[in-house]
Amino acid sequence: MGNSLSTAFLPILLLAFVAMIFLSGRKQRRQVQETQLMQSNLCEGDVVNTTSGLRGTVVDASYEETIDLEIAPGVVTTWLRGAVRDTVIADVAADDDSGAAVEPSPAEDANDDRPRT
Repeated sequence: MGNSLSTAFLPILLLAFVAMIFLSGRKQRRQVQETQLMQSNLCEGDVVNTTSGLRGTVVDASYEETIDLEIAPGVVTTWLRGAVRDTVIADVAADDDSGAAVEPSPAEDANDDRPRT
């Protein structure tokens, strides 16, 4: 009796495993497509983070495969578009430069599920 139960359970377990692999692959492909779209839509003035952790401002995005980033006043370096990990929201970049702490808006604070102390 125990053998027939395990034989019936095995295909269900195998099907669940295949479904998990399929769904995780779809999620990863979607993230890769979103990153490639962001990299192709970079324009001058965008503040970006690179995969190596460097933050800079795009000063020239006219080439198809590379961009020029200003990483300090007067210091411009050339990077492959693929090295850009993400863009930085303009408000956060301005707050980081001033050294002021970023306070969440009341709407963000209301959605925060962390316990209050």
